[in-house]
Amino acid sequence: MSDLEIARAAAVRPIGDIADAAGIPREALELHGRFKAKIDPRLLPDEGRIPGKVVLVSAMSPTPAGEGKSTCTVGLADSLARAGQRVMIALREPSLGPVLGMKGGATGGGYSQVLPMDEINLHFTGDFHAITSANNALAALIDNHIHQGNELGIDPRRITFKRVLDVNDRALREVVVGLGGPAQGTPRQDGFDITVASEIMAVFCLARDLDDLKERLAAITFGYTYDRRPVTVGELRVEGALALLLRDAIKPNLVQTIAGTPALVHGGPFANIAHGCNSVIATRTARQLADIVVTEAGFGADLGAEKFMNIKARAADLAPDAVVIVATVRALKMHGGVAKADLAAPDVEAVGRGAANLLRHVRNVEKFGISPVVAINRFGTDTQEELDWLESWCAAEGIDAAVADVWGQGGGGPGGDELAARVLAALEQPVRFSHLYPLDLSIEDKIRTIVQEIYGADGVEFSVPALRRLKEIEDNGWSGLPVCMAKTQYSFSDDASLLGAPKGFTVHVRDLIPKTGAGFIVALTGSVMTMPGLPKDPAALQMDVDAEGNAVGLF
Repeated sequence: MSDLEIARAAAVRPIGDIADAAGIPREALELHGRFKAKIDPRLLPDEGRIPGKVVLVSAMSPTPAGEGKSTCTVGLADSLARAGQRVMIALREPSLGPVLGMKGGATGGGYSQVLPMDEINLHFTGDFHAITSANNALAALIDNHIHQGNELGIDPRRITFKRVLDVNDRALREVVVGLGGPAQGTPRQDGFDITVASEIMAVFCLARDLDDLKERLAAITFGYTYDRRPVTVGELRVEGALALLLRDAIKPNLVQTIAGTPALVHGGPFANIAHGCNSVIATRTARQLADIVVTEAGFGADLGAEKFMNIKARAADLAPDAVVIVATVRALKMHGGVAKADLAAPDVEAVGRGAANLLRHVRNVEKFGISPVVAINRFGTDTQEELDWLESWCAAEGIDAAVADVWGQGGGGPGGDELAARVLAALEQPVRFSHLYPLDLSIEDKIRTIVQEIYGADGVEFSVPALRRLKEIEDNGWSGLPVCMAKTQYSFSDDASLLGAPKGFTVHVRDLIPKTGAGFIVALTGSVMTMPGLPKDPAALQMDVDAEGNAVGLF
């Protein structure tokens, strides 16, 4: 059966029952139908309990073959619950960009899914619409300020804040606004990012509460004056209006897995062009309610996990207590040089060649003071010989690993029992977590540290515009912020075609974008786009709705 058919056949419990089991009082629950609800964290009981431990799930470098990171996250949480642990999941919300494009959703798969998967993968509770509205309201307010006399002296040529839309639409990357004469505003070049790349999304996901949200919104730098002075939202005095648009969205969304494990699905920045983690509010809420919180960071550990450690962990004042790296035989074979069409053929040698990619991710996580557990996510085409080789290789490298069949058996069944046992053992080990770099390093040195220590590059090359931006960042006092690398997810390098564990390469930084509200500096590398495009045959071509209103063709 497809993921959608499995989800539709599942017995979904009323969300109030899930809340009761999780210790969430009904007065803190705001229902969105029978199977979804928002939680008001301010109305949760404060019993002074010890916050739950955090298990971060990441992965090796992704491939078109799929790694199943979300599936393993859900399956692991279900397996920990099956072992008698009080568990909650914290995930990102899916973006319509990849849902309608080619990557798929973010609700897991097989018998390790969060439900209702069709609603979560589409409009869900409207959070992304609220973020899009707040972002575009700010864009309109900026243009209106200029049109109404421009008291702040904003230079229309130096507005850095873009409009957004939560679809992949390459035609909107570069646009001109204000055409049609004086009554239509000031003509200027503008553009669209995808909603998940917007600074409003990053602020939304890094804020601790409503007050922090307003402070971060006010701190957003949206452009510069004619004399090159940065201008913030606080100077426009509209942070309150933006917070009002986000007032309901900022509350985490409660759903459930097929096995009945509670899950908070909230926020959704991409990890290749943003920081790739669910909201701080959702993670902190889950820690308040559960003994173990299983969360994930987007794409490979060189992107999402690195940003979790250096950006989110700082903003949320937390550290992961254990890390899981998801790997598959299929992905290892692709990194070992096998074409996607040939992955079903057994090839132990290719698995061995691709293992260098997994090893680099493992060693990178160890640089943060944590020894990760490798989850070998089993696919139906895997041979026992390939799985045995991979387990033996992990053992020889001193890596704790377990095969997990959570797609086919579900975490509520025995498929994730061994993985759960390994993670529970890891949670008993002392963690000496440390960030990769101190904040007092220069932005240039922070970037160099990431590209050399995490990517394995020889060095970094800055374009002339990026060098100018480095000086602006230093002059404006932003050097103490962490760095958010925008890079292809398919390779350790900034070249998507360099698979495995490449060496002898240089990372090229073409521009730097200060995100002063989010509290980080984005470094754009290679050809990565903040507004993706659709593929030749987008997933939308397979989607429909039947006469009863049921989704069709959704994965």
